[in-house]
Amino acid sequence: MAKLQPGPKLQPVRGTHDILGDKARAFRFIQGVFQDVAIRFGHQEISTPIFEFTEVFKRTLGETSDVVSKEMYTFEDRGGEFLTLRPEYTAGIARAFISNGLQQSLPCKFYGFGPMFRYERPQKGRMRQFHQMDVEILGVPEPQADIEVLAIAATLLTELKLIDDVTLEINSLGDTESRNDYRDALVTYFEAHKDQLSEDSLARLTKNPMRILDSKDEGDRALVENAPRISAYYNDPTKAFFDEVISGLDALDIKYVINERLVRGLDYYCHTAFEFITTKLGAQGTVLAGGRYDGLMELMGGPPTAGIGWAAGMERMAELVSPDLVLNEPRPIALIPVGPDCQSEALKIAQQLRIAGHAVHMSYKGNMKKRMKRANNANANEAVIIGEDELARGMATIKNLNDGKQQEIALDKILNYLDQYLSLEVKKR
Repeated sequence: MAKLQPGPKLQPVRGTHDILGDKARAFRFIQGVFQDVAIRFGHQEISTPIFEFTEVFKRTLGETSDVVSKEMYTFEDRGGEFLTLRPEYTAGIARAFISNGLQQSLPCKFYGFGPMFRYERPQKGRMRQFHQMDVEILGVPEPQADIEVLAIAATLLTELKLIDDVTLEINSLGDTESRNDYRDALVTYFEAHKDQLSEDSLARLTKNPMRILDSKDEGDRALVENAPRISAYYNDPTKAFFDEVISGLDALDIKYVINERLVRGLDYYCHTAFEFITTKLGAQGTVLAGGRYDGLMELMGGPPTAGIGWAAGMERMAELVSPDLVLNEPRPIALIPVGPDCQSEALKIAQQLRIAGHAVHMSYKGNMKKRMKRANNANANEAVIIGEDELARGMATIKNLNDGKQQEIALDKILNYLDQYLSLEVKKR
């Protein structure tokens, strides 16, 4: 069989990346903080399949959205079904809610994380396979749910030491009546400037004109500056709802800026829309974004169910999180058997240490200098050296790799001695 030669087919597909080393540690750290925060807010983990029937996303994201029309990875399987790799989390969670009959268990509070897929131009912080963290609250139409998901986001960003690097921008999309009035005003305004609109915005004009406000085209953006503002079309219920959300943020001392150009163009979005943005990632400044989607379940054929949530990109989070914070994780113990007769005892001690909660770096071969170098490269706290002479006496040499001091300790006392390096959480188990 011919040996495969290195070449394009042995490289990662454009827009994908291998997660290892420092990046893997950053992902693990961010996931751990996120999971801990979500659980403290009473959320349960959910994991949905990475592919769904294509209709799940076409219904929810809309035929004219960029995701559906340009970015979805869709394929026909051997059974003739059209399937799509998930481009976002909410649609799959909504499908799971309906499929599992969870309307009898409201309210439902979920969190999840995993890979998403979109065919788009790769750039810093934006990949074709990327990873998101997601939070959803279903079945709570009151503004308290909006306040809670924003509090979860603020808590996560605070514990990742990022809260000072981001700005929360927030807006209200209004209820159905307010939004319809605003949509009519936008159509009237943009119809008068049709000759200046981009091709994409012309297509959006009749189907979802609010999405023109999201346009990146410079000509469109100039028109948007003078477009009607949504706050002029708020009715009393919309004002009361938004005022309560803002009051909740004030009570929790969560800083924000009201941005009336922040919109979601699809019909099932309503009331609160928000983004945490940063200036530290170039053009891709959105770190975390979400909003309320009270009409989504009905659109998918389920019962009327209020919903609100957000998603955050882990690649972008990893770009922002300080390496010093990420690397603050337990250091291993290096175990070095010297001589073949010591291997068996070293394996037993390594297993005992791991069961007790230690990370153990096992050194299998090489001279002592090389093994000690590997122990230092692994950032170990201590090296446990078991030679044939020590083994015959029931002893081991333990070398502190921080100050270089070493001592002999009885084999049955090693666990007690190394207990000083266990975290308080592990000791409580």
